[in-house]
Amino acid sequence: MEEKNRIPLSSLIKEFKLETIYLPREPEEIFVTAPEVDRPGLALSGFLDIFEESRIQLIGIAEYNYLSNMNAEERDERIRAFVAKKPVVIMMTSGNPAPEELIKYCKEYGVPLLSTEELTSATMAALFASLNVHLAPCITRHGVLVEVYGEGILILGDSGVGKSETAIELVKRGHRLIADDAVEIKRVSKKALVGQAPEILRHYVELRGIGIIDVKRLYGISAVKDTEKIDLVINLESWVQGKMYDRLGLDEQTINILGIDLPSLTIPVRPGRNLAIILEIAAMNNRQKKMGYNTAEEFNKRLMAMMGIEE
Repeated sequence: MEEKNRIPLSSLIKEFKLETIYLPREPEEIFVTAPEVDRPGLALSGFLDIFEESRIQLIGIAEYNYLSNMNAEERDERIRAFVAKKPVVIMMTSGNPAPEELIKYCKEYGVPLLSTEELTSATMAALFASLNVHLAPCITRHGVLVEVYGEGILILGDSGVGKSETAIELVKRGHRLIADDAVEIKRVSKKALVGQAPEILRHYVELRGIGIIDVKRLYGISAVKDTEKIDLVINLESWVQGKMYDRLGLDEQTINILGIDLPSLTIPVRPGRNLAIILEIAAMNNRQKKMGYNTAEEFNKRLMAMMGIEE
């Protein structure tokens, strides 16, 4: 199930080194839920029919000068109407001081008021990038996420099929673990998914019969990574006698996660198969496909040419 993300205002204050002018309560209790950021030029001009109170509102040099050129009565009325909409946060940028009317009405309506010395455009770009990551649509999947030759591979399958053991073997071969057992997946753009481990499980792996192990302590810092883009999904399943498995690779399978189709492979598991080597080959083959070369298609063309069959 998709999870609704939110970020406490305290995290943004710390990340962007923001100064607090007024807070109605502790910043840990104030949450931002919208990734978009607005400049309230229209709102300060009096047009409030369309206003997104869930978005952070930035008052830059243009808005500040616009307000400064108003007479006191008009400025008071425009600011009061704007703050009465109760935006989640109002932020002064470019080192501009907050107008007295703004401070007064923020206190009256309980609206957080912050400031930064950074320019408006830079602040907006940085906030937008940060919020899009923190507030990206998110789900949690039971599986393992590893980085193999620069490819993020999400390993799915029933409990006990060998996902964690495969991950450890890959770590021994020089690859990196991102998450075991639970993978938090975020859609950070229309084309990209990024996975990470929940904080409490980060860098740990559960091996039946042994228990919980700390991969970072056993194999070193180079064996783990906090986040990774997901490039390929591999489903591990117990070998079913008589079931037809893809032997050429012509059938392109995909799996849809958070609205994005990812290439997918089903790997049958049985004693004697070295899954770590198979996943390494799958990673290299997937990378090769992204670079424009598909081995299965090239082999099929050669086969048809030998048989005298034209495409």
